[in-house]
Amino acid sequence: MVQLGSSNQGLIDFSQPSLYISALSIAFNPTFWNIVARREYHNKTLTRLFNGNSQRACYALALTIFSLGLFRDFLFERALRSQPVSPLLEHPWAPPLAYLLILCGNILVLSSTWALGITGTYLGDYFGILMDEPVTSFPFNITGAPMYYGSTMSFLGTALLYGRPAGVLLTAEVLLVYSIALSYEDPFTSEIYAKRERERRDAGKKMK
Repeated sequence: MVQLGSSNQGLIDFSQPSLYISALSIAFNPTFWNIVARREYHNKTLTRLFNGNSQRACYALALTIFSLGLFRDFLFERALRSQPVSPLLEHPWAPPLAYLLILCGNILVLSSTWALGITGTYLGDYFGILMDEPVTSFPFNITGAPMYYGSTMSFLGTALLYGRPAGVLLTAEVLLVYSIALSYEDPFTSEIYAKRERERRDAGKKMK
């Protein structure tokens, strides 16, 4: 277990600015990509920036989201390093559980990216880059949002590895903001594909 910081400051040191910076970063990322993706869907904002090339625009957004994720993870780790260690999280079971959560979380994230591809993972639907059919193989036969839940598991594993209750609190925020994001993304994405099916049916009727 990582042992940086003291264990005599209470469970969480709310006087540390890094805690709030990390919390803001966690909330910012899904808010950012949902706003940008919806603007793209309605106004083709990014596609116009790339001279009408929606594929390149989607890859640019993917790179931006990936970079923001790395920065968020850096801020999370920095916040943990300035927080007190709790004896409650120093039990022998904590490190094995932490590594198991991180491993399983990364499997969910990486396997979902492999199944969806870059455009499928990074909001290609909003750019008009639609998949032929829903992905139902692993890990989508376990959960409908493996990227989000896998990421949450990795956050929790890291918090346990560092032995910081503040990390558990921030992980709860991760789960909350992802749940809110899903409540907006799932219906919107479903409507995108439902619209495609309606257009296909209408085109089929015109051909008859």
